[in-house]
Amino acid sequence: MRATAVRRTALAASVASLTLLATACGGSSDSDGKGGANGAGSGDKGGAAPKAAVKTLTAAELEKASLVQGDVKGNKIAKAGPDDEVKADGVKVDKKECEPFAHAYLGVKQGEPVARTQRTAVGEPKKTGKGTSLEDLAEMPEGDAEDAFSAAFDVTSTLVSLSSYEGQGAPETLAGVRESAAKCTGGFTIVMDGDTQKIAALTEEKVTGGDEAIGWTVTSESDGRKIPFKLVALRRSGTLATFVSFNLAATSDKGAAGFGLPTAIVAAQSQKLS
Repeated sequence: MRATAVRRTALAASVASLTLLATACGGSSDSDGKGGANGAGSGDKGGAAPKAAVKTLTAAELEKASLVQGDVKGNKIAKAGPDDEVKADGVKVDKKECEPFAHAYLGVKQGEPVARTQRTAVGEPKKTGKGTSLEDLAEMPEGDAEDAFSAAFDVTSTLVSLSSYEGQGAPETLAGVRESAAKCTGGFTIVMDGDTQKIAALTEEKVTGGDEAIGWTVTSESDGRKIPFKLVALRRSGTLATFVSFNLAATSDKGAAGFGLPTAIVAAQSQKLS
Protein backbone atom coordinates (compact mmCIF):
# COMPACT_ATOMS: atom_id res chain seq x y z
CA MET A 1 0.00 0.00 0.00
CA ARG A 2 1.07 3.59 -0.58
CA ALA A 3 2.69 5.49 2.25
CA THR A 4 0.76 8.68 1.61
CA ALA A 5 -2.22 10.60 2.84
CA VAL A 6 -3.95 9.70 -0.42
CA ARG A 7 -3.54 6.05 0.49
CA ARG A 8 -5.89 6.76 3.37
CA THR A 9 -8.28 8.67 1.16
CA ALA A 10 -8.13 5.85 -1.38
CA LEU A 11 -9.03 3.43 1.39
CA ALA A 12 -12.25 5.37 1.93
CA ALA A 13 -13.03 4.98 -1.76
CA SER A 14 -12.22 1.29 -1.55
CA VAL A 15 -14.64 0.86 1.32
CA ALA A 16 -17.29 2.71 -0.68
CA SER A 17 -16.75 0.43 -3.66
CA LEU A 18 -16.78 -2.72 -1.57
CA THR A 19 -20.02 -1.52 -0.01
CA LEU A 20 -21.39 -1.09 -3.51
CA LEU A 21 -20.37 -4.62 -4.44
CA ALA A 22 -21.95 -6.02 -1.31
CA THR A 23 -25.16 -4.01 -1.33
CA ALA A 24 -25.85 -3.06 -4.94
CA CYS A 25 -27.47 -6.35 -5.51
CA GLY A 26 -29.50 -4.31 -7.47
CA GLY A 27 -9.89 34.46 -15.17
CA SER A 28 -7.25 31.95 -15.04
CA SER A 29 -3.61 32.11 -15.90
CA ASP A 30 -1.85 29.65 -18.16
CA SER A 31 -0.53 26.65 -16.27
CA ASP A 32 3.06 27.69 -16.97
CA GLY A 33 2.57 30.46 -14.38
CA LYS A 34 6.21 31.40 -14.87
CA GLY A 35 5.93 35.07 -13.94
CA GLY A 36 4.41 34.68 -10.48
CA ALA A 37 6.12 31.53 -9.23
CA ASN A 38 9.59 32.07 -10.56
CA GLY A 39 9.60 35.72 -9.56
CA ALA A 40 8.51 34.95 -6.03
CA GLY A 41 11.02 32.20 -5.46
CA SER A 42 14.04 33.24 -7.55
CA GLY A 43 15.49 35.72 -5.10
CA ASP A 44 16.54 37.96 -8.04
CA LYS A 45 16.48 41.46 -6.65
CA GLY A 46 17.90 43.28 -9.66
CA GLY A 47 15.18 44.84 -11.82
CA ALA A 48 12.49 42.54 -10.48
CA ALA A 49 8.90 43.69 -10.83
CA PRO A 50 7.17 44.74 -7.60
CA LYS A 51 5.49 41.84 -5.84
CA ALA A 52 1.71 41.94 -6.00
CA ALA A 53 -0.17 42.42 -2.76
CA VAL A 54 -1.90 39.29 -1.52
CA LYS A 55 -4.95 38.76 0.65
CA THR A 56 -4.46 36.61 3.73
CA LEU A 57 -7.60 34.66 4.63
CA THR A 58 -8.38 34.23 8.31
CA ALA A 59 -9.24 30.80 9.69
CA ALA A 60 -12.96 31.63 9.43
CA GLU A 61 -12.60 32.91 5.87
CA LEU A 62 -10.58 29.89 4.79
CA GLU A 63 -13.15 27.54 6.30
CA LYS A 64 -15.88 29.35 4.37
CA ALA A 65 -13.86 29.09 1.16
CA SER A 66 -13.26 25.34 1.58
CA LEU A 67 -15.30 22.83 -0.42
CA VAL A 68 -18.50 21.40 1.04
CA GLN A 69 -20.90 18.71 -0.08
CA GLY A 70 -22.70 19.80 -3.24
CA ASP A 71 -19.88 21.97 -4.59
CA VAL A 72 -18.63 19.32 -7.05
CA LYS A 73 -21.16 17.19 -8.91
CA GLY A 74 -20.54 13.47 -8.64
CA ASN A 75 -18.24 13.80 -5.63
CA LYS A 76 -18.83 13.29 -1.94
CA ILE A 77 -17.05 16.06 -0.02
CA ALA A 78 -16.12 15.70 3.66
CA LYS A 79 -13.72 17.20 6.15
CA ALA A 80 -10.50 15.23 6.30
CA GLY A 81 -9.92 13.27 9.48
CA PRO A 82 -6.83 12.94 11.68
CA ASP A 83 -5.62 9.94 9.64
CA ASP A 84 -5.41 12.13 6.53
CA GLU A 85 -2.91 14.52 8.11
CA VAL A 86 0.79 13.82 7.64
CA LYS A 87 3.38 15.52 9.84
CA ALA A 88 6.59 16.79 8.26
CA ASP A 89 8.78 15.24 10.95
CA GLY A 90 7.41 11.79 10.08
CA VAL A 91 8.51 12.02 6.45
CA LYS A 92 12.01 11.25 5.17
CA VAL A 93 13.03 11.94 1.57
CA ASP A 94 16.26 10.52 0.17
CA LYS A 95 16.96 13.69 -1.86
CA LYS A 96 16.71 16.97 0.08
CA GLU A 97 15.84 18.92 -3.05
CA CYS A 98 12.75 16.73 -3.54
CA GLU A 99 11.34 17.42 -0.08
CA PRO A 100 9.09 20.41 -1.00
CA PHE A 101 7.45 18.39 -3.76
CA ALA A 102 7.12 15.32 -1.55
CA HIS A 103 5.43 17.41 1.13
CA ALA A 104 2.94 18.82 -1.38
CA TYR A 105 2.27 15.28 -2.64
CA LEU A 106 1.60 14.05 0.90
CA GLY A 107 -0.51 17.06 1.92
CA VAL A 108 2.07 18.10 4.54
CA LYS A 109 1.84 21.61 5.99
CA GLN A 110 4.62 23.75 4.53
CA GLY A 111 6.02 26.88 6.13
CA GLU A 112 3.90 28.77 8.65
CA PRO A 113 0.38 29.25 7.30
CA VAL A 114 -1.98 31.33 9.43
CA ALA A 115 -4.83 28.92 8.68
CA ARG A 116 -5.26 25.52 7.07
CA THR A 117 -8.08 23.16 6.07
CA GLN A 118 -8.29 19.74 4.41
CA ARG A 119 -11.14 18.07 2.56
CA THR A 120 -11.62 14.71 0.87
CA ALA A 121 -13.53 14.33 -2.38
CA VAL A 122 -14.56 10.80 -3.38
CA GLY A 123 -16.11 10.25 -6.79
CA GLU A 124 -19.18 8.13 -7.39
CA PRO A 125 -18.63 4.70 -8.99
CA LYS A 126 -19.62 4.55 -12.64
CA LYS A 127 -22.84 2.75 -13.50
CA THR A 128 -22.41 0.00 -16.10
CA GLY A 129 -25.94 -1.39 -16.35
CA LYS A 130 -24.60 -4.76 -15.19
CA GLY A 131 -25.07 -6.29 -11.77
CA THR A 132 -22.22 -5.75 -9.34
CA SER A 133 -23.20 -8.04 -6.50
CA LEU A 134 -20.89 -10.94 -5.69
CA GLU A 135 -23.54 -13.30 -7.07
CA ASP A 136 -23.76 -11.34 -10.33
CA LEU A 137 -19.99 -11.34 -10.75
CA ALA A 138 -19.79 -15.08 -10.12
CA GLU A 139 -22.34 -15.78 -12.87
CA MET A 140 -20.72 -13.52 -15.51
CA PRO A 141 -18.27 -14.71 -18.16
CA GLU A 142 -14.72 -14.01 -17.02
CA GLY A 143 -14.23 -10.98 -19.28
CA ASP A 144 -17.53 -9.35 -18.30
CA ALA A 145 -16.90 -9.95 -14.62
CA GLU A 146 -13.48 -8.33 -14.87
CA ASP A 147 -14.96 -5.29 -16.63
CA ALA A 148 -17.74 -4.97 -14.06
CA PHE A 149 -15.30 -5.29 -11.18
CA SER A 150 -12.98 -2.66 -12.70
CA ALA A 151 -15.90 -0.31 -13.24
CA ALA A 152 -16.96 -0.63 -9.61
CA PHE A 153 -13.47 0.37 -8.51
CA ASP A 154 -13.10 3.20 -11.04
CA VAL A 155 -13.36 5.69 -8.19
CA THR A 156 -11.11 8.73 -7.86
CA SER A 157 -10.29 10.08 -4.40
CA THR A 158 -8.79 13.54 -3.93
CA LEU A 159 -7.25 15.16 -0.86
CA VAL A 160 -7.63 18.96 -1.00
CA SER A 161 -5.39 21.01 1.30
CA LEU A 162 -5.74 24.80 1.68
CA SER A 163 -3.15 26.96 3.44
CA SER A 164 -3.45 30.73 3.92
CA TYR A 165 -0.19 32.70 4.24
CA GLU A 166 0.85 36.22 5.11
CA GLY A 167 3.00 38.29 2.75
CA GLN A 168 4.68 36.29 -0.02
CA GLY A 169 4.32 32.96 1.77
CA ALA A 170 1.94 31.42 -0.80
CA PRO A 171 3.86 32.47 -3.96
CA GLU A 172 7.17 31.43 -2.42
CA THR A 173 5.83 28.05 -1.29
CA LEU A 174 4.42 27.30 -4.73
CA ALA A 175 7.69 28.42 -6.33
CA GLY A 176 9.52 26.01 -4.04
CA VAL A 177 7.27 23.11 -5.07
CA ARG A 178 7.71 23.96 -8.75
CA GLU A 179 11.49 24.19 -8.46
CA SER A 180 11.63 20.97 -6.45
CA ALA A 181 9.64 19.13 -9.14
CA ALA A 182 11.96 20.39 -11.86
CA LYS A 183 14.95 18.91 -10.00
CA CYS A 184 13.23 15.59 -9.27
CA THR A 185 11.63 14.46 -12.53
CA GLY A 186 13.76 11.32 -12.44
CA GLY A 187 12.26 10.21 -9.14
CA PHE A 188 13.07 9.89 -5.44
CA THR A 189 12.16 7.78 -2.43
CA ILE A 190 9.90 8.59 0.53
CA VAL A 191 9.91 6.79 3.88
CA MET A 192 6.93 7.40 6.16
CA ASP A 193 5.71 5.39 9.14
CA GLY A 194 8.16 2.63 8.23
CA ASP A 195 6.79 2.33 4.68
CA THR A 196 8.95 3.07 1.66
CA GLN A 197 7.47 4.51 -1.51
CA LYS A 198 9.48 4.89 -4.69
CA ILE A 199 8.48 7.76 -6.95
CA ALA A 200 9.68 6.69 -10.38
CA ALA A 201 8.92 9.84 -12.38
CA LEU A 202 7.17 13.21 -12.44
CA THR A 203 5.48 14.42 -15.62
CA GLU A 204 4.21 17.99 -15.79
CA GLU A 205 0.60 18.44 -16.90
CA LYS A 206 -1.26 21.48 -18.19
CA VAL A 207 -3.75 22.96 -15.73
CA THR A 208 -5.29 26.40 -15.25
CA GLY A 209 -6.86 28.19 -12.31
CA GLY A 210 -6.25 30.84 -9.69
CA ASP A 211 -3.42 33.31 -10.17
CA GLU A 212 -1.06 30.46 -11.08
CA ALA A 213 -1.36 26.70 -11.19
CA ILE A 214 0.67 23.66 -12.17
CA GLY A 215 -0.01 19.92 -12.26
CA TRP A 216 1.85 16.64 -12.49
CA THR A 217 1.33 12.94 -12.98
CA VAL A 218 3.31 11.27 -10.21
CA THR A 219 4.28 7.71 -11.09
CA SER A 220 4.79 5.50 -8.06
CA GLU A 221 6.41 2.09 -8.40
CA SER A 222 5.78 -0.95 -6.21
CA ASP A 223 6.64 -4.61 -6.87
CA GLY A 224 7.27 -3.81 -10.51
CA ARG A 225 3.86 -2.18 -10.96
CA LYS A 226 3.60 1.50 -11.88
CA ILE A 227 0.75 3.39 -10.26
CA PRO A 228 -0.22 6.94 -11.26
CA PHE A 229 -1.22 9.72 -8.88
CA LYS A 230 -2.19 13.27 -9.84
CA LEU A 231 -1.03 16.42 -8.09
CA VAL A 232 -2.19 19.99 -8.73
CA ALA A 233 -0.84 23.03 -6.90
CA LEU A 234 -2.80 26.26 -7.27
CA ARG A 235 -2.41 29.72 -5.75
CA ARG A 236 -5.13 32.31 -5.38
CA SER A 237 -3.69 35.46 -3.80
CA GLY A 238 -2.33 34.45 -0.37
CA THR A 239 -3.85 30.94 -0.36
CA LEU A 240 -2.15 27.82 -1.67
CA ALA A 241 -4.28 24.79 -2.60
CA THR A 242 -2.99 21.31 -3.37
CA PHE A 243 -5.03 18.46 -4.84
CA VAL A 244 -3.72 14.89 -4.71
CA SER A 245 -5.75 12.25 -6.55
CA PHE A 246 -5.71 8.45 -6.69
CA ASN A 247 -7.88 6.05 -8.68
CA LEU A 248 -8.31 2.46 -7.53
CA ALA A 249 -8.90 1.08 -11.03
CA ALA A 250 -5.68 2.71 -12.23
CA THR A 251 -3.76 0.17 -10.13
CA SER A 252 -5.08 -2.72 -12.21
CA ASP A 253 -3.65 -4.07 -15.47
CA LYS A 254 -6.50 -2.48 -17.42
CA GLY A 255 -6.11 0.82 -15.61
CA ALA A 256 -8.62 3.67 -15.65
CA ALA A 257 -8.70 5.35 -19.04
CA GLY A 258 -10.51 8.41 -17.71
CA PHE A 259 -8.19 9.08 -14.77
CA GLY A 260 -6.88 12.59 -15.30
CA LEU A 261 -6.26 15.71 -13.27
CA PRO A 262 -9.14 16.55 -10.89
CA THR A 263 -10.16 19.52 -13.04
CA ALA A 264 -13.75 19.81 -11.77
CA ILE A 265 -12.56 19.87 -8.16
CA VAL A 266 -9.80 22.36 -8.97
CA ALA A 267 -12.28 24.63 -10.80
CA ALA A 268 -14.79 24.54 -7.94
CA GLN A 269 -12.15 25.28 -5.32
CA SER A 270 -10.58 28.07 -7.40
CA GLN A 271 -14.01 29.68 -7.78
CA LYS A 272 -14.63 29.61 -4.03
CA LEU A 273 -11.26 31.27 -3.42
CA SER A 274 -11.92 34.07 -5.92
